Amino acid sequence: MTTDDRQWYSVQRFLAREALMLDSKDWDSWLDLYREDAEYWVPAWGDDDTPTADPHKEISLIYYPNRGGLEDRVYRIRTQRSAASVPAARTCHLFTLLDVAEREGGIKARTSWRTDSFRDGEVLSYFGSAEYDLAAAGDSWRIAAKKTIVLNDIPHIVLDVYNI
Repeated sequence: MTTDDRQWYSVQRFLAREALMLDSKDWDSWLDLYREDAEYWVPAWGDDDTPTADPHKEISLIYYPNRGGLEDRVYRIRTQRSAASVPAARTCHLFTLLDVAEREGGIKARTSWRTDSFRDGEVLSYFGSAEYDLAAAGDSWRIAAKKTIVLNDIPHIVLDVYNI
């Protein structure tokens, strides 16, 4: 196995853990995948073929400038203070790792993904792509930034971190 193969496999395993943590609702382990300063961004579509480019100046479906926003979201999910999350959806996250490239201090990875969820007797499917900035953390990684593009941009429900 080459160094490139080991790196690919390491990134694939790490991102698979994120999917597993979301599907199993292991919120603490999921949050631990993110650095304290991690940006989490889901742009909206500015027009038919271009997502918004700046979360500070344009609308986003979800935007948290650091992990504190994710922690707050998880708190509301856990305490059922989020009407959009009650009852909890059962989810299945699938992804394909498309690219892994070295960048200063870590890795940039790109995936295609699909998430199916079941809630209130209805199955919903969302799909898109995601870009991750991963920082080395021992023999694994931590998410420094995640940008998720939702391609079916007319959601039937309020999107949340577990839907995508």
